[in-house]
Amino acid sequence: MSTEIDLNTLKARAAERAVAMVESGMVLGLGSGSTALFALRYLSALIREGKLRDVVGVPTSVRVEQEATRLEIPLVSLDDRPVIDLTIDGADEVDPDLNLIKGGGGALLREKIVAQASRREVIVIDESKLSPRLGTNWAVPVEIVPFGWSSTARYLESIGAVPKLRTNADGTPYRTDQDNLILDCTFGPMANPSEIATKIKARAGVVEHGLFLGLATEIIVASANGIRRITRA
Repeated sequence: MSTEIDLNTLKARAAERAVAMVESGMVLGLGSGSTALFALRYLSALIREGKLRDVVGVPTSVRVEQEATRLEIPLVSLDDRPVIDLTIDGADEVDPDLNLIKGGGGALLREKIVAQASRREVIVIDESKLSPRLGTNWAVPVEIVPFGWSSTARYLESIGAVPKLRTNADGTPYRTDQDNLILDCTFGPMANPSEIATKIKARAGVVEHGLFLGLATEIIVASANGIRRITRA
């Protein structure tokens, strides 16, 4: 239990540091995942206290939209505000070049759309998410259309993946906010993630993948020794 408490403390510290970058008047991308939810709570508190004004958020999932609404964070759509000043999000794995694997929570498609529309993409993590190479600790989530999904899975096998259909606790297939399926694809440590990303997207049944390459502008890492910030060179 103490390990879990310590991990949550680290996540909260990283989230607080990221929210300190928010300025009044900004359009924010509201990321998904446990660390990003800590950021929502800090953001809500600053808005309530009047320390931040005229801040609006673009949520990256239905769950985040519900939580932000509960916390009384003003929301807008990406159609209304197509350029985002700052997105605060989490990641499942981060390599030394600030490339990411995301999608453990199933929101990878909306997260990538928001990331690509953002001037700055700040990723908040605890140090356990750092990795020498993407794929060392995490599979790559691949969102696919349900039609012909087994054919898409066979294609992913042909490019070196070991795909596994994501399921709910009751064994039924997991569905994304767009009602798609997810295949969690194990590639192992990737020497060239950009090449793998290109191969994944070459199949018509693939909607998007969880390789976020060249999108993060900075990483906030919390460890027992404190907070450090890593920026793109």
